[in-house]
Amino acid sequence: MDAAIEWFRHRLESDRTRAVVRIDRAARGSVPFSPLLLGKFCEHLGSNIQQGMDAQLLRNPTFAAWRFSAGERNPDGGISAEHDHEAIAAHMKSRAAQSGWPDGARHFDAWRGGGAYPWFSCGREASVRCSPDVGPFGHRAQRIEIADSGAPAGLAQWTYLPLQRTRRYAYRVVARAMKPVELTLTLAGDGGATRAAASLSVGAEWTTLTGHLELPESAPAGALYTLSLTVPASAHFVLDRVLLYPSDHVNGADPEVIRYLKDSRLPLLRWPGGNFVSGYRWRDGVGPIDARPTRPNPAWDGLEPNLFGTAEFIAFCRAVECAPMICVNAGDGTPEEAAEWIEYCNGSADTPMGALRRQHGFPEPFGVHYWEIGNELYGSWQVHWTTGDGYFDRHRRFAAAMRKADPSIRLLATGNAMALEDRWNVRLIEEGADTDLCLTDHLLTGGPVDGRTDPEELLGAFLGLAGKLGADYRALRARMRSAGVTRGRLAVTELQLFARFRGEEIPGAKLSRATMPSPDTVSEALYFATILFELARLDGYCEMLTHSATVNHGGGLRKQRERVWANPVHYVHALCAELSGGTPVALEVGCDAYSTSHTFGHIPPLAQVPVLDAFSVEQAGGTLVACLVHRGVGRGPLEVTLDVPGFAVGRVEGLELHGAAMHDRNTREVPDRIVPRELAVTCDGEALRLTLPPFGFARLILRPS
Repeated sequence: MDAAIEWFRHRLESDRTRAVVRIDRAARGSVPFSPLLLGKFCEHLGSNIQQGMDAQLLRNPTFAAWRFSAGERNPDGGISAEHDHEAIAAHMKSRAAQSGWPDGARHFDAWRGGGAYPWFSCGREASVRCSPDVGPFGHRAQRIEIADSGAPAGLAQWTYLPLQRTRRYAYRVVARAMKPVELTLTLAGDGGATRAAASLSVGAEWTTLTGHLELPESAPAGALYTLSLTVPASAHFVLDRVLLYPSDHVNGADPEVIRYLKDSRLPLLRWPGGNFVSGYRWRDGVGPIDARPTRPNPAWDGLEPNLFGTAEFIAFCRAVECAPMICVNAGDGTPEEAAEWIEYCNGSADTPMGALRRQHGFPEPFGVHYWEIGNELYGSWQVHWTTGDGYFDRHRRFAAAMRKADPSIRLLATGNAMALEDRWNVRLIEEGADTDLCLTDHLLTGGPVDGRTDPEELLGAFLGLAGKLGADYRALRARMRSAGVTRGRLAVTELQLFARFRGEEIPGAKLSRATMPSPDTVSEALYFATILFELARLDGYCEMLTHSATVNHGGGLRKQRERVWANPVHYVHALCAELSGGTPVALEVGCDAYSTSHTFGHIPPLAQVPVLDAFSVEQAGGTLVACLVHRGVGRGPLEVTLDVPGFAVGRVEGLELHGAAMHDRNTREVPDRIVPRELAVTCDGEALRLTLPPFGFARLILRPS
């Protein structure tokens, strides 16, 4: 783009009900809209990967010792483990409620008796005794001793199944027994009326048993099922792992998640962190699945079974048809470790790590171009966090080792989020001597709020932040250029609404936990769009945006009880894909404005924020694509006139989505409450007219006659 062009000009109008958007096709950019501005981010936390992107259905399938978070940080970063039994029981009760399981007390009793959470004894439970043991690769396994009970008894776990897609489920059991035994693996519905079973012959040596369970057509979708391994009489056996996949999985991944992301034309996916990466050992996640260790999650509650590692990530990206981006461990990792990871991904088969990749079944390089050196290492929540000078030292050492492994890669440096003039950033810019430095930023702000917070002020602050960011990023670009970083770039590698409700709710208050503008609401869709527009106006300075996140984290997709649906922001991602490759054109917008008077996190009070935001590109062949956001703060519907001088409109395609309130969202019960719907547009020569409701987004495609 031409930096001299003012890409968005606001003309203040007093009429609160109307807006005029004039597209100036003569003021054209030279840098096309990059599809990399529509990337996503995924991290091993909660159910983003496990019970999210990954299709494996069981929790803790490797029988590892679960680590519950005490809610405290270690001085070296990361979380502290909870040891108080009452607190652990409360964790289990809360998790059972979130997961739709009958109760947590059964889990606690089993755990206290030597079982692996969240497995529990089943059948004649008094005859079942559990204890920890060691698996074939030295990891924790589960020993089960069953007295002669005269009735089937064993170990079980509750689970939900994607029966709306498939009735067939693949199992993988690794086990051994003191004496040969016949285990019965069963999937059963409530009361055991709906069931499928398989008989597994287990001997004295470790045995891997695979097969399928198929439920009848009568099996109800959405119901809770129990997977159990039982014997009819006394037995003594050890389980190393029990895995269960729907038969329609795609290389172990959830096919619905893949379909949603592929249909949205996702261009880039950042992985594996996030905070998680600062304690992640990439070698734990490569090679034979059964040999991979399960580790305590270094940053979050729970475990990392390493079922989804490098090869699985690459396979996921290929299924989605997006580019992979890897963030390396610059916390407690070493430059040599990062360089070896690059060689594993990109090296030829005659390099040491390339040979290891070939040994693992992948003779051809994965070809990962984008690599990020660390994640949020300025924060004490990060494993082996550091200072600005400390990161400068780490970055220099990591970059040298990583470029030596593959000189063609694109490196991104961790920037100090929301503090662009901090010494952390300044030293990287002024002393790094890297002419094409790419500095990352994480837009995670909003701060604590409570029942006294004005919700319109809060949403107005979020939806007006883009203007301040644009000014800050232009100043950062100027600093880079004055320091000789002539090809310097910015990358926003995390973004989501990040206000947090604190304290007790106030009866009758306008703001509560349920009415927050959170990432699963329509507010995230509007917030993302305003940030996207501003980053696209930076003359190509912003190299990429990887929005947080894929599944059950931030805004994107939701998956509960094996049902997948999309948050409103997912649809805005998909609609904005039509901008990709287009030439930006300047806009003049005449509309009312609003101001805010409070500070929220890093967002200061804002003045004269246009109620309507807009962005437009011209595609090859002359087609115009225009996107509009009604910020909706205290306003009703906007009657919008879109003026395109010198453009003969032939055909118009309009789609819009909006919520009834800032906290409106899609749910498992109503997954299509906020989805793109046809927008009524009238055309009068070179002008178009439409009505955009509050909390609304619209995309228009104008094809020339």
